[in-house]
Amino acid sequence: MGRIIAIANQKGGVGKTTTAVNLSAALAARGKKTLIIDMDPQGNTTTGLGLDKNNLDKTIYEVITDEYSIQECIREELFDNLSLLPANRNLAGAEIELMTVDRMQYIVKENLKKIRDNYDFIIIDCPPALGMLTVNAMTAADTVIVPIQCEFYALDGLTQLIYTIELIQKSLNPKLTIEGVVFTMYDARTNLSLQVVENVKSYLNQNIYKTIIPRNVRLAEAPSHGLPINLYDPSSVGAESYGFLAEEVIENGGME
Repeated sequence: MGRIIAIANQKGGVGKTTTAVNLSAALAARGKKTLIIDMDPQGNTTTGLGLDKNNLDKTIYEVITDEYSIQECIREELFDNLSLLPANRNLAGAEIELMTVDRMQYIVKENLKKIRDNYDFIIIDCPPALGMLTVNAMTAADTVIVPIQCEFYALDGLTQLIYTIELIQKSLNPKLTIEGVVFTMYDARTNLSLQVVENVKSYLNQNIYKTIIPRNVRLAEAPSHGLPINLYDPSSVGAESYGFLAEEVIENGGME
């Protein structure tokens, strides 16, 4: 049965989509059959994997509104071992539409049950907000990975995110846990990055990944080429870092 991991932080610009795309690709490169789900109406994961989000009629939105089955909407094997359930701006309407649906928090979970056994990992890229789409993702997930940018306001909003996760644990998904925190956009040349890492470690009683994702030009360029970093520039420090993170994630689940 596939492990379902939500990548979440309601703060934008923390490397959430970068982490979702490149962690998924690194898991796939290690022979793990991986599905990435774009749950963000901006559709950055979808474009970052080379699809034109404006020309898609089978996306996560059509799954949520029951127009198509989840099997019909998944783009299988976009790259070796890596499949995608895409998104586009239609998904923005789902927040409102879900309000009138019975058991609205469980729609994604119920759909994932149908295909979960086909994958080793299912990675969900959540939107930068704690609305109904993120609640759906966390209700479906086993664990949450929280990317944190190495900057002064890193802890802002983290308390709210942890509180939301605790609420979901109590009322919707008792098995949900925080898998870990991953630091992104680390700049070894600044004392600030080091200070942020130390502050978060002392403040958070959570697993913190040993792998720290550095600022890397190649990592920033890769989405415009529609490729994950391990295919765009396999020898870059960004590709190496996400490879290490994937290995830590695999070890976390006790998988060989």
